[in-house]
Amino acid sequence: MVNQRRTKLVLSLCLLLALWQCFRALMDGFGPVQWAPSLHIPAASCTIRPNSSTWFNDRYEAAVGLLLTDAAHELSSDVVQWWLTLQGPISGIQLQTIIRQLFTVLQAPASEMWDRPRCRTCAVVGNSGRLKGSSHGLLIDAHDWVLRMNRAKIAGFERDVGTRTTHHFMYPESAVNLAPGVHLVLVPFKPLDLQWVTSAFSTGELTRTYVRVKQFIQADRSKVLILSPAFLKYIHDKWTQHHGRYPSTGFTALLFALHTCQQVSVFGFGADSEGNWHHYWEKNRWAGAFRRTRVHDADVEFSIINRLADEGRILFYK
Repeated sequence: MVNQRRTKLVLSLCLLLALWQCFRALMDGFGPVQWAPSLHIPAASCTIRPNSSTWFNDRYEAAVGLLLTDAAHELSSDVVQWWLTLQGPISGIQLQTIIRQLFTVLQAPASEMWDRPRCRTCAVVGNSGRLKGSSHGLLIDAHDWVLRMNRAKIAGFERDVGTRTTHHFMYPESAVNLAPGVHLVLVPFKPLDLQWVTSAFSTGELTRTYVRVKQFIQADRSKVLILSPAFLKYIHDKWTQHHGRYPSTGFTALLFALHTCQQVSVFGFGADSEGNWHHYWEKNRWAGAFRRTRVHDADVEFSIINRLADEGRILFYK
């Protein structure tokens, strides 16, 4: 009889221990990183691209140069003239000298980095408030490349925006520190932007543009990419067709993906479900109204994104 009681007691303890282990495993699954451990999202895959329309062919130029290189003399005079006046008249600028100094601090991009595989999937993650509550995080992370921009926040929003970043687009006034291995993609709107990135990875002497900017930046200097002024002018001429002074960072990142990826998925662009234009991390829905900045034309850019989706060139998650 005593032995039977002992056996039951041991079995009860084992059962309680097993239940405790299951409970611990279940609670661990709700930690900050593994917030949905049992949900499997397949990797994003490429689909057959549709036949290009006249509308698309009139805009898309496959041969356009995306990145600034140490061969700055290849920039045409009309590109240089347009770019130098984007943020006000500038005189006495020695652009060749600025670019030459830049590439003494940073590496010039290697041509083979743009050799596209048969299928590269890219997620372009905008900062719109429409991302909040979307639960797109795992889907975003399933792409080969994840492109973010400006002051995009991840911590606390992982379920909606994902956790991975491979390319982060910014300019000096929107700069943030990056994790190791992430490409810093500079979108330069003025020569001072080139001087800033040179300084931020070397002397730290430049601390102000038209506002105070980061003196130094934490990022992998071997992975810095700088968009070419020719690429920005191409977007302005061919895509936004001179609506706005120059394209927004988000729209520029989308066009970058369109030129480097076989499958482009777009998240977080446009107004939220109630028509508010704001950032997903802002508590006040009206705090970041960026629809009419007098610099970009958000309505035109949004209409182009919708047209690209209608023609099957991108997947637009609304």
